[in-house]
Amino acid sequence: MLKQRIITALLMLPIALGGFFLLDGAAFAWFIGAIIAVAAWEWAQLAGLTGQPQRLGYAGAVAAALLLLYFNQQLAGLLMTLGIVWWLLATLLVLTFPESSRYWASSPIRLLIGLLILLPAWQGLLLLKGLEHGNLLILAVMVMVWGADIGAYFSGRAFGKRKLAAQVSPGKSWEGVCGGLLATGLIAIGTGLYCQWSARVMILAVLATVLVVSLSVVGDLTESMFKRQAGVKDSSNLLPGHGGVLDRVDSLTAAVPLFYVLLWLAGWSAQ
Repeated sequence: MLKQRIITALLMLPIALGGFFLLDGAAFAWFIGAIIAVAAWEWAQLAGLTGQPQRLGYAGAVAAALLLLYFNQQLAGLLMTLGIVWWLLATLLVLTFPESSRYWASSPIRLLIGLLILLPAWQGLLLLKGLEHGNLLILAVMVMVWGADIGAYFSGRAFGKRKLAAQVSPGKSWEGVCGGLLATGLIAIGTGLYCQWSARVMILAVLATVLVVSLSVVGDLTESMFKRQAGVKDSSNLLPGHGGVLDRVDSLTAAVPLFYVLLWLAGWSAQ
């Protein structure tokens, strides 16, 4: 399994990095859109669509929605607002699972939820790309999520005792979450010291990091909740050793919209 994971990662990493950081404009939008469409195909299974025609149809509908949004960027603000509202609601659903499943058990509702997860993530990445130092900002949110994952893994293995959400993901612990937050907080502080940020900017950066990482955990738990309800371990087997695309980006789908909104509130300007 480890060998398989390493081989898959080595094959996918250059493609992912090239797409995220070398492409611009429409090429970047469609590269991210292709990833979102594949994730939509995977989500359709979690929503109860088992036949390939239905799953492909849902992926096609999501791709059509992306096309509509691309040519109607005036809808971006509304979409980001809906994304933030969804993730606040998702936090409550995760905390109250399995009781909360009665509110979203039907397939149409789960399909709608898929739109609220996937579309704002795509839009958020496009908006980040358009900001000053857009590539660095995209890298920053990725480092937050990756740093939190690594910190949570090691601290959870070493100290994990209290379950974070036993009904959703029994392997996650509060100690792991704290370790992830500590790791990303230290990254933010280290970056601030290197860039010679003022004390005010440093404090705001650490607070923003805590918020983004906390919501990224909700993104991870939300997919786990829907997978548990659907009775599947992974969203698909497209990435040997890693599961599916959705398994790799679940935390980012929550982190990206919030990260952009925080930058917008801070007055970060476009290029």
